Amino acid sequence: MIRDALVVDAGDVRLAVYVSGPREAPPLVLVHGYPDSAAVWEPLRAQLDRRYRVITYDVRGAGASEAPPRRAGYRLERLAADLAAVADATCGGEAFHLVGHDWGSIQSWEAVTSVAFEGRIASYTSISGPCLDHAALGLRGHGGASSGQPAARRIANGLRQALKSWYIYLFHLPLLPELAWRGGVARGWPLWLRFSEHVRVERDPAQLRNGLNGLNLYRANFIDRLFHPRARRAHAPVQFIVPLRDHYVGPALSLGLEHWLGDYTREPIDAGHWVVLRDPAGIAARIDRFAAQHPPLARVNGVSAFAASA
Repeated sequence: MIRDALVVDAGDVRLAVYVSGPREAPPLVLVHGYPDSAAVWEPLRAQLDRRYRVITYDVRGAGASEAPPRRAGYRLERLAADLAAVADATCGGEAFHLVGHDWGSIQSWEAVTSVAFEGRIASYTSISGPCLDHAALGLRGHGGASSGQPAARRIANGLRQALKSWYIYLFHLPLLPELAWRGGVARGWPLWLRFSEHVRVERDPAQLRNGLNGLNLYRANFIDRLFHPRARRAHAPVQFIVPLRDHYVGPALSLGLEHWLGDYTREPIDAGHWVVLRDPAGIAARIDRFAAQHPPLARVNGVSAFAASA
């Protein structure tokens, strides 16, 4: 049961935010992917909000949140600013645990590797969403699973992931993805999840809006990051939950990232992409275990306890 629903001003948009759990509990922010809304986290919320203050929000353009007027409003830096606005409104000066799934994970890497968030994120759990910069640099042999491998093997690894990423190329085509969403994909989305992921979901009234607006996530970021990757090092402890039967994100994208992440945790599981719906109890247990190993430190006047004690 959601205790509080609030609206957070993120500058160019207003975001719908949902909070449950004890006010004194450690805060846990969950960021959903495409083409979902914050509703995708409700099974997980039921597992976690007795021990955490669980915070979810509809990302810009999805669910009940407003959409920016231009594609540039979906760039990674704007998405990170949204997370900051939500954290400011719900966590105050307290550091929080962060979890992202799919595009929620992709966009959360921007915060996890930004000095502006240093000391604010106590732990980060990434589910089926790589850092675009790390992936692009890995293709070039700079960190990642392909680092140090011959060029032919790097190319082969890239081609394998490219086959899984067929939908990304489709999303960059003009008009066709929009026609597909309007022509039946939105109505048939629950059936697709039942067929491909073996999960049953109710039809989301905002599904068409989620699908159409969320195309801008891909169009505003993928090509730019592919050709202009940045060296991004994480400042928070990282855990990957790696579904081995993921049709969209290959397990290799979470290997060999010590150069960017330092020591990190990797949990392969026998599951598909929407494991947050298929096995919420198992995912909650892994999030809980990792978060317990990295309790958040209080912040003093906006400065983390790490910095305050330095």
